[in-house]
Amino acid sequence: MPTTLIERPAPSAAPRPDTAPRRRTRVFALPEARWAAAATVLFLIALPFQLTGAAAWAWGPLYALTYTTGGWEPAWAGLRALREKTLDVDLLMIVAALGAAAVGQVMDGALLIVIFATSGALEALATARTADSVRGLLDLAPTTATRLLDDGREENVPTERLAVGDTVLVRPGERIGADGRVLDGASEVDQATITGEPLPVAKEVGDEVFAGTLNGTGALRVKVERDASDSVIARIVAMVEEASETKAPTQLFIEKVEQRYSIGMVIATLAVFAVPLAFGAAVTGSLLRAMTFMIVASPCAVVLATMPPLLSAIANAGRHGVLVKSAVVMERLGQVDGVALDKTGTLTEGMPRLTDLRPLTGSDPTDDGLTGSGLTADGLTTDGLTTDGLLALAAAAEHPSEHPLARAIVDAARTRGLALATAENFTSAPGIGVTATVDGRTVAVGAPARLLNRTGGAVAARAAAVAAELETGGRTAVLVEVDGVPVGVLGIADRLRPDAAATVTALTALTGTAPVLLTGDNPRAAARLAAEVGITDVRAGLLPQDKVTAVQEQERAGRKVLVLGDGVNDAPALAAAHTGVAMGRAGSDLALETADAVIVRDELATVPAVVALSRRARSFVVQNLVIASVFISALVVWDLVATLPLPLGVLGHEGSTVIVGLNGLRLLREAAWTRARAEG
Repeated sequence: MPTTLIERPAPSAAPRPDTAPRRRTRVFALPEARWAAAATVLFLIALPFQLTGAAAWAWGPLYALTYTTGGWEPAWAGLRALREKTLDVDLLMIVAALGAAAVGQVMDGALLIVIFATSGALEALATARTADSVRGLLDLAPTTATRLLDDGREENVPTERLAVGDTVLVRPGERIGADGRVLDGASEVDQATITGEPLPVAKEVGDEVFAGTLNGTGALRVKVERDASDSVIARIVAMVEEASETKAPTQLFIEKVEQRYSIGMVIATLAVFAVPLAFGAAVTGSLLRAMTFMIVASPCAVVLATMPPLLSAIANAGRHGVLVKSAVVMERLGQVDGVALDKTGTLTEGMPRLTDLRPLTGSDPTDDGLTGSGLTADGLTTDGLTTDGLLALAAAAEHPSEHPLARAIVDAARTRGLALATAENFTSAPGIGVTATVDGRTVAVGAPARLLNRTGGAVAARAAAVAAELETGGRTAVLVEVDGVPVGVLGIADRLRPDAAATVTALTALTGTAPVLLTGDNPRAAARLAAEVGITDVRAGLLPQDKVTAVQEQERAGRKVLVLGDGVNDAPALAAAHTGVAMGRAGSDLALETADAVIVRDELATVPAVVALSRRARSFVVQNLVIASVFISALVVWDLVATLPLPLGVLGHEGSTVIVGLNGLRLLREAAWTRARAEG
C-alpha cells in the first residue's frame, strides 16, 4: 500500500506562553466592594471628629451614611429572606449594629457595619476569582476564524458561527478556532493551556486539535467536529458553572440546621438581655451584651465552611481536564472505596485498529489478513467475496454506529479507499452487535459468541475456530454475517494507555482494594490486558445489565463504587454506581450525560488525582468547621462569663468567617492539584 510521507516543520522558535490568558475581576467592579469601600471611607472620616470631641452634628451624619452604605444591601437581602419565612444571619448583623447604636454605641455599630461589609466584599471577590479561574479559559479561543468555502475562497467569520463540517484554515502562529480534526497539513501545536503538555505536539492529517491551542510554523486545514458551545473549553466552563449552583449534602445539612440554630440564637439573645434585667442590671449594659452575643453566636463561618473548598476543588479539577458536574459529586468522589473499570476506550486508548481480515468460505489459506501497516492482497473466496468486499460490507453496516470497534472497521475501509454502500434499517444491541440492510442483504456484525448461537453448520464451526484463534492472540474477534450466514471474521486490537498500570496501582492504594475489570470483551483478551495492568478480578463477556449487576453486588457488600467507562454499554453501570466517571474524548453522548464526572483529555492518571483532591477538599471542610466552632464557642463563653467588647467580638466573628473562606480557596492553587496528583 503506498505511503505518503509528510515532512514535519521544525518546532516554532517563538516563545511559548507559560500561562493561559487570565480574566480577573477587578475589585471595584463588584458592588459589594464599592459599598464596603464607601462605608470604610465614611467611617474613617467620622472617627477623628468623634475622638477629638467635635460636635455630634459633625460626625453623626457620617456615621449614618456609614450604616446606610455598608448595611442597606445585607439588610434588604435579609428582609427578602424574612418575607419568605427564612431567618438570614445578615439581617441579624444589621439588627445588632442598630441595637448598638440605640444604646449610644454608635461608633461600635458603625465598626460592625464596616467589618461586616468588608467581609462580604472579600467573600464576593473570592467567589468571582474562583469563576475567573475557569472562565479565563474562554479567552484562549480566538473570536474569529478563516473559513474555507467550497469554491476555494476564504472568509473571516466569528468562531461562534462555525458549524460542524466547516473547514477552517489555521495559519502559523494563530490560535485554533474550533475543536476538530486535521484534514491537510502538518505542524506543531502548543496544547499546554488545555492539556498541560509541556512541549508542542506534532499534528498531521487525522489528528484531533482543540479550540484555543496555538499553532506552530505549519499551516493546517481543520474540519470542525464540535460546535463552539460544545468545545472542550466551553464544556469546562458550562459544567463548572453548573456545578457551582449545586449544594453538597454537608452544605444542605448545615443550611437545614442553620435555620433552627438562628431561631435558637434569637431566643438565646432575648434571654441574655432579659435575665440580667430581671436581676436589676442596667438596660444599656444588658442590651449591649445581648447584641454582642448575637454577633459572635451567628453561624456565618459555619455556613461558609463547605462550599468554598468544594467549588475551589471543582474549578481546579476543571482546569486540569476533569469536569465534576456538581458539589455533590466532588464530595462523593472522596468517599469511594471500590473501583470498576471498563476495558475498551478506558484502560485502552479507545482507538482500536483492524489487524486481521479473514473471509471464511473458500479463502486462501495463506491469506493471514493484515500485515505491517496495510492490508494484504485480496484473497478471493469461492462465492466471489474478497477481503475488500468483506471489509466494505462490515464497514457499511457499522458506519452509523459510534462504538470504537465500529470506528476501527470504518477507518480501515476508508484507509483502503473503499466505497461504502448506504446502510438501511440500522439497529444496535449493546453487547451483541449491529444489524443493517446493505444492498438488499441483511448484514450483522458483532460478537461471535452472541451471533453464532443463532447459526450452526460447518461454516459456523470454522468461524468459531477462527474467532478463538484471534482471541487467543489477544485480539477482539468480530463476526460478519450476511443473511444469517457467517462470511468472515475481523480481528481488532487496541493499545493499552501508557498510564493504565500506574492508575490501577494508585486506585488500589487509595481505596484499599484492587479495581475490578468489567468488559463485554472475550475472557482471554480481557485476562491478557488485566495481567498487564495488575488486575486480578476480571469479569468478561458482560452485557450492560451484567455490568450493573456486578456493581450492585459490590454496593450491597457495603462498598461505594466508582465506575469508569466510555461506551453506551457502560451507561447503565455509570448510573447505578455511587459515582460514575466517563472518558471524554472517546465517550458516547449517553455515557457523558449519565456520568457524574468527565475526564476531558482521557488521562487516566487524573482519576486518582481527583479522588485525592476530593478527599483533601473534605478535610478542608472539617478544618473549617473546627475553626468556626472554636471561634464561636470561645467568643460566646467570653461574652457570657466576662465582658466581651463589641468591636473585639465583631473582629473575632468576621475574622473567623474570612479565615474559613480563604482556607477553602487554597484549593484553587496549582500546588493543590500537584499535591493531589502526588497522593493519587
